[in-house]
Amino acid sequence: MDQALYRFIVDKKHHAYRTGVCAELAPQFSEEKLDPKERMIRRFEMLTSLEQPVILPSEQICFLRTVPKIPECFTEAEWVEMKKTHFIHELGYMSNICVDYATALQKGLLALRETADCYGQRAIDAIIALSDRYCSKAKEEGREDIAAVLTQVPRYGARNFREALQMFRILHYAMWLEGNYHNTVGRFDLYMYPYFKKDMDAGIYTRESAQALLDDFFLSFNKDSDLYVGVQQGDNGQSMVLGGIDQNGEEVFNLLSEMCLEASGNLLMIDPKINLRVSKNTPIRVYELGSKLTKAGLGFPQYSNDDLVIPALVDMGYALQDARNYVVAACWEFIVPGVGADVANIGALSFPKVVDTCLHRDLLGCDSFAQFMDCIAKEIHRTCDEICGGIQNLWFVPSPFAHVMMASGIYDGGKYNNFGIHGTGVATAADSLAAIKLYVFGDHSISAQQMIEAVDSDFACHGEILPKLRYETPKMGMNEDLPDLLARELLERFADGLEGRKNCRGGIFRAGTGSAMYYLWHADELGASPDGRRKGEAFGTNYSPSLFAKIGGPVSVIRSFTKQNFHRAMNGGPLTLEFAASMFADEESVEKIARFVKAYIDMGGHQLQLNAVNTQKLLDAQRHPEKHRQLVVRIWGWSAYFVELDEQYQNHVLSRQQYSV
Repeated sequence: MDQALYRFIVDKKHHAYRTGVCAELAPQFSEEKLDPKERMIRRFEMLTSLEQPVILPSEQICFLRTVPKIPECFTEAEWVEMKKTHFIHELGYMSNICVDYATALQKGLLALRETADCYGQRAIDAIIALSDRYCSKAKEEGREDIAAVLTQVPRYGARNFREALQMFRILHYAMWLEGNYHNTVGRFDLYMYPYFKKDMDAGIYTRESAQALLDDFFLSFNKDSDLYVGVQQGDNGQSMVLGGIDQNGEEVFNLLSEMCLEASGNLLMIDPKINLRVSKNTPIRVYELGSKLTKAGLGFPQYSNDDLVIPALVDMGYALQDARNYVVAACWEFIVPGVGADVANIGALSFPKVVDTCLHRDLLGCDSFAQFMDCIAKEIHRTCDEICGGIQNLWFVPSPFAHVMMASGIYDGGKYNNFGIHGTGVATAADSLAAIKLYVFGDHSISAQQMIEAVDSDFACHGEILPKLRYETPKMGMNEDLPDLLARELLERFADGLEGRKNCRGGIFRAGTGSAMYYLWHADELGASPDGRRKGEAFGTNYSPSLFAKIGGPVSVIRSFTKQNFHRAMNGGPLTLEFAASMFADEESVEKIARFVKAYIDMGGHQLQLNAVNTQKLLDAQRHPEKHRQLVVRIWGWSAYFVELDEQYQNHVLSRQQYSV
């Protein structure tokens, strides 16, 4: 990778090329009463025609956004009317899917055009026309290498590694330009490896020259990523999956996989987000390579356990070959490339809210903890009724290019149309239930009325019990069976609450252990809780200990967080742990982290993400953001530049407990 090009992108000098403007289209489309597909394809045709080819000095992988804003296809009034009769998820456009890059790379867009509908054909024609303009620009600037690549792709299938990388860039670029978002990368080392291996075997590249090309390709993910905004900057879904087994059960991790990890370490940028599929058969060396990347402070790789995920997906109705081919969506949810239209983040259940509701409604009338837990189970089921009942007649804006890129199409769903429901604040809820069992129904040191009054007053009343609840009561992460097994029961009841339900697209509802942004949002909806959490304090991220839990070390955490049954709660949601960056000072520490991660997987953990954190540097970044533009942290299922986050997210990272091994 050329260092001048790298600095050009890091310093955002390429933003100077963003001069294109697309007029507002929705009022015109509304007046003409165009149907949704026609609106989408007209917008795509207009945007591709307005894009100006830009080839940066020394870059090998091109395509740059010059029209930064994508105008709406529908007026606000039209959205209001649509929402009266349909459930609209997030922005209403396709997201969190993994298209079939492998087939497109192999066949080329002209071959896909033969079976596409008229809208898909127009989309293909539009992106080929833009590619041809890039080809002409390359010839004008004497970049015959780029021109030669663009003469082949995307019109025809890729013949070599560079053509395959460039074609992926064009396809990925087109997905964003169409208005889809959280566009994932999928199993990059599986579908890209044949092109890589062919060129390496032919001696076209050395390890060093292939790495330079791959670094350039990785850099391309960061050219426009600031335009792909989710809840926060960095939440863009450019997730790449490496390793795991293929559809025949053979291990995938290869030299290209290793070089992808190296590329991330070379760039120290937030995209693409790396996910490693692992199992009991994964060699320790793979964990060591992953841990070296963790040391770099990017908040990835995230690990997913094939030994748990694949059987769980099969039991949910996925074909074995599809289950073996799973990838993660934008954050951690499990989806299947090319055929899956699962909406893996369509809703969320707050476990602490369930506990709070039963605390106020039922606790005074319960004679035993078992009776109280029956109330918890019924409230979880009632909440599932409410969540699932509110998701009817789901509708997405039809995406012609995405439809072409899916083996089963995407207009009305795919082969799989399952909905994922997050389960948030599980540690807060389990710890609260442990306190109720111990003190209200156990030694009776706290009456039901006192517990309610303390929680309602944020411990202004009965404040003497706050230290007992907050610091002396067993917490998840301490390897205490009481809260750990209560968490297991909460997940079982959650799975029970969703069991047997069919969604409006004929799929099932999947329970999960992720939180996404709800670790702040759901916490804001509640006051204090019986575990000693104060009003205004957030939940732990995803499937993690409470922020204030004083835990001796990470080994007790993984012991606590592997006692649960994930088989029925396999929508995804990782255990998230922060490690002090100082502990990565030597190779021995990296090896310890690798063994720690392997132990978690071998013990039956389903997902894990680690963050190397330097608290002093984070605090300095809050005071002097201009000095720390590339300081990266893990937020929930994605990484971001710390200084670009809202303060509430920065503070949450700072409040998480840091471990060492």
